[in-house]
Amino acid sequence: MVKRDAEKKVRLFAKQFRALAIVGPRQSGKTTLAKTIFPKKPYISLEDPDERSLALQDTRFFLSRFKNGAIIDEAQRAPELFSFLQSIIDKSEKNAQFILTGSNNFLLQQSISQSLAGRIGYIDLLPFTLSEIKQSGTIFKQPEEWILKGCYPEIYDRKRKPEIWYPSYTRTYAERDVRQLKNIGNTNQFTKFLRLCAGRTGQLLNINALSIESGLDMRTVQAWLSILESSYIVYQLRPHSTNYNKRLVKTSKMYFHDTGLACSLLGIKTLKELELSHFRGALFENAVINEIQKQNINSIKSSELFFWRDNKGIEIDLLLQTGAKQLPVEIKASHTFNTEFLKNINYWNGLSGNKTGKVIYGGVKSFELPGKMTVQSWKEVTV
Repeated sequence: MVKRDAEKKVRLFAKQFRALAIVGPRQSGKTTLAKTIFPKKPYISLEDPDERSLALQDTRFFLSRFKNGAIIDEAQRAPELFSFLQSIIDKSEKNAQFILTGSNNFLLQQSISQSLAGRIGYIDLLPFTLSEIKQSGTIFKQPEEWILKGCYPEIYDRKRKPEIWYPSYTRTYAERDVRQLKNIGNTNQFTKFLRLCAGRTGQLLNINALSIESGLDMRTVQAWLSILESSYIVYQLRPHSTNYNKRLVKTSKMYFHDTGLACSLLGIKTLKELELSHFRGALFENAVINEIQKQNINSIKSSELFFWRDNKGIEIDLLLQTGAKQLPVEIKASHTFNTEFLKNINYWNGLSGNKTGKVIYGGVKSFELPGKMTVQSWKEVTV
């Protein structure tokens, strides 16, 4: 079994909070992690219609069965639980009594904020990092393999074929999970919208353009984007606000939490198709930012992630801010390093007075350059 990088953080939070919420996309390994760390706790899934019915109709009896707490999977399916949980938790001195997991961040967070704020530790669990994939016994020779296969645990644990697994995942997501948030009758139209979003990976988020191309009004586009974000399909990378006397882009960029899913939605099924695709650069950038984001989330001490772009189109792909320190990162899919990759970092350093920088590229060698510049292979991505 793969030891998850987030385990250390979960164990720390378990000593600090009376309950924990482990959230993330469906099939990211939340249940497995919870059962591994808390093997003595009974496990209940509210996907089970009988358990869900009991939790909704007789909440007090449902919870009375678990004197020492429990792992409750997909807890957002029964919002009534949370006010009862508050009462139980407040009467107990035990830490980590109940472990709640969920794949719908909006509904779960809504319930937590109403009843359990200040009592519960919140942990995001995303699909595998590169180090976790290596633990599974998979070694990638080139970044395109990583991008195409994606990072969902089941792909590696059960040796699933991505070209079969991802379309099934998409269908299940559109037909079941989306309905929990919004009753969308035409799931085909929602799937089409999802594919249009995949085509904008790594681009500035243009609501108006998405509205025109999808045939949806702007309010619906914004609502559907919120669904994709709250269910961990896409996320937005915010622009850094410091302008250094420059006019800056203030629009976020959109990325997918998993590039394997994005490739599937784009119809990219083979390495050759990916290598020749005009999406290759954007998907490589997406994969690298995902890796840094996951390492950052799994860490106890975290940084803020931004991008920076002025109105002339000069851009820093990723800007890591840790306290007052900033690190500009340029991301290039090329397997060969070129000093031109430093151009935007040098420009930004000239404006900001910063001295450091990092290039992450598709090659296999990592090395240092004069003047506190680092060139890092995609295989060795670190925060």
